Amino acid sequence: MTFQGFPDEGLVFYEGLEADNSKTYWTRNRSVYDDCVRAPMQALLDELAGEFGTPKLFRPYRDVRFSHDKTPYKTHQGAVVNPDGRGAGAWYVQVSADGLMVAGGCWRLQSDQVARYRRAVADDVQGPRLRAEVDRLAASGWSIDGERLVRVPSGFDKHGDRADLLRHKSLHAIRRWEPAGWLHERRALEEIRTSWRDLTALNAWFADNVGATTREPRDRR
Repeated sequence: MTFQGFPDEGLVFYEGLEADNSKTYWTRNRSVYDDCVRAPMQALLDELAGEFGTPKLFRPYRDVRFSHDKTPYKTHQGAVVNPDGRGAGAWYVQVSADGLMVAGGCWRLQSDQVARYRRAVADDVQGPRLRAEVDRLAASGWSIDGERLVRVPSGFDKHGDRADLLRHKSLHAIRRWEPAGWLHERRALEEIRTSWRDLTALNAWFADNVGATTREPRDRR
């Protein structure tokens, strides 16, 4: 299948799911999800894989085990590319009733990764490199987000030009588009490809300075 855009029926499907997040609605409309959401997303990822790496298409089912919200289905379809061996620094894309979202950077860092991140931000070479990239992205319309502390951690400069970056425990850049006609066309592929390319330097910084976690995974059996 060649990507030709996200059909409007897929966005309408998510409008309905937001109103009725139930197994009955899902079962009745499963073919719409398969044909108008999952299939075009997979086709999109197949075309991007050669440049960015092997993608992961997320499951549509929510993990409700530890959540107060017991609604069973996600109201968006997301996918991520996290190149092998790079650890931190990934590309993300998501489609929903709200339109299209792309993002890059890092989410949910482990404690050893957060420690490396802070050391790199404080470094006189790597810190200004991240500062310049974050400022460039913000100036070109990207939103900078991520979990952050109220105060700069102890032992780091609380008044320097990178104090805001030191407060971050994760950091990613996001760009959103509301529903528009071009989402249903092949142009959507080019918008996503161009945006992901714009995030390459940010992801490279995380790959160079943060990398994968060295902590042992917790036993969740």
